[in-house]
Amino acid sequence: MRVISNILILDFGSQYTQVIARRIRECHVYSEIVPYHVSIAQVQATAPSGIIFSGGPSSVYSKEAPSLDKKIYELGIPILGICYGVQMIAKDFGGIVEKSSRREYGPGVLHVDHHCLLFRGLPDKVNVWSSHRDKIVSLPEGFCAVGRTENSPYAAIAFQKRHIYGLQFHPEVTHTSCGKDILQNFLTVVCKCTPNWTAEAFVARVCKELRQKIGKEKVMLGLSGGVDSYVAATLLQRAIGKQLTCVFVDNGLLRTGESQVVSKLFTCNFHGIQLKMVDASGSFFSRLKGIIDPERKRKVIGNEFVRVFQLTAQQLQISSKHPFRYLAQGTLYPDVIESTSLANSPTSLIKSHHNVAGLPPQMEFELIEPLRYLFKDEVREVGLKLGLPQELIYRQPFPGPGLAVRILGKITRKRLHILRGADAIVTEEMRISGWYCKVWQSFAILLPVRSVGVMGDERTYESAIAIRIVESLDGMTANWVPVPYSLLARISSRITNEISGVNRVCYDISSKPPATIEWE
Repeated sequence: MRVISNILILDFGSQYTQVIARRIRECHVYSEIVPYHVSIAQVQATAPSGIIFSGGPSSVYSKEAPSLDKKIYELGIPILGICYGVQMIAKDFGGIVEKSSRREYGPGVLHVDHHCLLFRGLPDKVNVWSSHRDKIVSLPEGFCAVGRTENSPYAAIAFQKRHIYGLQFHPEVTHTSCGKDILQNFLTVVCKCTPNWTAEAFVARVCKELRQKIGKEKVMLGLSGGVDSYVAATLLQRAIGKQLTCVFVDNGLLRTGESQVVSKLFTCNFHGIQLKMVDASGSFFSRLKGIIDPERKRKVIGNEFVRVFQLTAQQLQISSKHPFRYLAQGTLYPDVIESTSLANSPTSLIKSHHNVAGLPPQMEFELIEPLRYLFKDEVREVGLKLGLPQELIYRQPFPGPGLAVRILGKITRKRLHILRGADAIVTEEMRISGWYCKVWQSFAILLPVRSVGVMGDERTYESAIAIRIVESLDGMTANWVPVPYSLLARISSRITNEISGVNRVCYDISSKPPATIEWE
């Protein structure tokens, strides 16, 4: 995807790499994460306005330390190194980096040099957040110190003539008080970026690109019922009109009444576009029989979705006599980030999203993913610009594999019935209390354990349900929500009284990280 202003982020394995991308986009400048070993040709093809080196867990002097192609320094593109990134810059240019006798983790105070373009308009002292052990002890030729902390005389360095800057702290985290201002200065003052990453510009650009790519070919879109697939469908409808056919697959792992909700929302918001409803619950259950490992679940489900789409395409082609060349999905950037290791970058794979790493290597379709580089909140903003109703835009995210990844252990119809009933109670009580639209997600999980209880003076030995309620901006990080005890009490009471086979309810108070939002 090409835009006028864009920032390329080279990932060296930092847990904050995605946060850097978020902060750049919040300044209305497009950002993209690539592995640290990206080639010079790829960088030049992207034509970035600036490059950011992320932090990372390595020491620049370790044998396994990741390094980049040194020719990147010769491209004349402004560079900002953060944490590991600044240490690597110092070493590459002949400076000295050593292990510090005093580690610098957490808050600190940065004394800034206002002659540095990064600190234009900032106060003399800035609260910053650091996370490093090594530090620069000798600057390379051409560089000067433009910021210091108690533990580091070279907490910020610059080679302003070559537009190369480095920060030993993390400007992207909220704990750094003026971090966004520092990044804004890098974007607008140093890189001369135009803030053109807006929902309106995205819609116009993507629709044009879709028309050019698709031409007169036909597209099948996998409609999940969530905001992502609906926004993708709306973009494709604007771009190619009746060349689009939407297919909703009931995999038997959906919430109560989901098929009816999807059909109603589609009928109210799409006109002249065909919707094909496919009941494939039997085949999904058959292929998931006995599978416990969550990675296998996701990959089996991803493969089965494609098989069903291919079969449906063949059936539709018989009636229309025109083949479907493309399969469209509402894939988002977090799906891509979590499902891959960015081509062997230090960032670890988290889980295989069914619509990314869960897809088979060989398919009859070419993929169309118009939202592949967006975060969830950006998709919602695009959806509002497209005129979709808030009822649809603010539906809570629901995983593509459905309740399969909320049933820990084997998937059976009995266990699915238990979870579906418990999940419906959670949703209903969240709506009644007014909390549904205040949080990112709220749902139930069926645990693979049974516990002793007592009901009607009789001993029971039944299943346990966990409740997960989190707040998040984009799904990359999340915190559990301290909802009122009275709400949790009502949910627990209803589940244990109304759902046969459950005698215990727990509340998940884990954040992301270290946990993920979904349990599998």
